Amino acid sequence: MAGEEFRFASENCAARRFAWMGKYFKVFDIGLQNTFVYRWNFFFRSLFGLFPLLGTVFIWRAIFDAKGGGINNFNYASVVYYFLLVLVLDNLITPGDDEWQVAADIRDGQMNAFLIKPVNYLVYRLALFVSNRLLYTLVTLPVVIIIFTVFHRYLVWPSSWAIWVLTVISVVLAGLLQFLIAYSVALFAFWMLEISTVVFIIYSFEYFLSGHMFPIGLMPPSIQTVLKFLPFPYELYFPIAIFMGQVHGVELWAGLLIQFCWVLIIALGANTLWQQGLHRYQAVGG
Repeated sequence: MAGEEFRFASENCAARRFAWMGKYFKVFDIGLQNTFVYRWNFFFRSLFGLFPLLGTVFIWRAIFDAKGGGINNFNYASVVYYFLLVLVLDNLITPGDDEWQVAADIRDGQMNAFLIKPVNYLVYRLALFVSNRLLYTLVTLPVVIIIFTVFHRYLVWPSSWAIWVLTVISVVLAGLLQFLIAYSVALFAFWMLEISTVVFIIYSFEYFLSGHMFPIGLMPPSIQTVLKFLPFPYELYFPIAIFMGQVHGVELWAGLLIQFCWVLIIALGANTLWQQGLHRYQAVGG
């Protein structure tokens, strides 16, 4: 009798788990459909986005020609390779307009629809984020293939399968980090009518300190040491550095640990903002 009750409870628990997962897979599917509508916008955006990349390549060529040698662990070929990887990773994990959509849900009162349903809003937004980024990457893949073909002589693929695995892990953590930061910034809409100033400030730090503008490895060692304990390098630079073989051994594992810790810290911060924001939202009759 006790065995049958245990089996029934286990089956019931499994059924609820599958129902929970199926709900967010449906959200993922809806996200794919909504993103697919804008496929040509994404394609042409990525196509014309190559012009800044080409400009960056020419600028760095002039810098290395003037210097007559490499800088730290980088030379012209590795810098070109770095920015090609930035292009791919930026397409894959950088949020689009997620923060604006969250802020609009709060500001326009659309959050009420989620509060009365058995939906975890964070997981809901994460499912939409993943679907958007995956489809965006697929749509822009032809452009990426073309640019990689043009610069194929600068490509140096890792020979170790371990580097590929560690890079994938770091990319997943970097994607979560970028998403959680965007989500947390958007939650300020509970207290602010307009979050554009906060978004601009945070993204200015991200663009400069994540390695989007230039490789962090070109900075002085003292600045690199400080940045290792901030979240920004782990949004973009760190997974690329792993893939390029710029970090090894203890430094690599320590970096992954710090990256994971920042994901947890910002997730906890986002949950705190959500709970406090809901109290205010409900208090003012949202």
